[in-house]
Amino acid sequence: MPEIPQDLQYTRTHEWVRIEDGTATVGITDHAQEELGDVVFVELPEPGSSVEAGEPFGTIESVKAVSDLYSPVSGEVAEVNRTLEESPERVNEDPYGEGWLIRVRISGQPDLLSPEEYASRLEEEE
Repeated sequence: MPEIPQDLQYTRTHEWVRIEDGTATVGITDHAQEELGDVVFVELPEPGSSVEAGEPFGTIESVKAVSDLYSPVSGEVAEVNRTLEESPERVNEDPYGEGWLIRVRISGQPDLLSPEEYASRLEEEE
């Protein structure tokens, strides 16, 4: 079973979210990075752009596939992880830490899964 930190919230499309003071830090889960394999490129939006919950905000490319990244929240992009431009492998090495993708100033109430709900969803997929 992949790692599922208990202090985060999750989406059905395998993103994680940490909300602090109205800002959501977003990344992909351990399960997602395992499924993708070695990440070689990440395309992220510019700070100041708008994102909508459930809509793509960027792409992630691995040796296996190119996948859309879906925003778990609506709002304005406050920051992107520029480190990933030079070191996209951080998504594999530390998906819940240095491999974060974007930070969003949230508008509205996000519809997210608890760690337990996400774990159940992973079990259903197997």
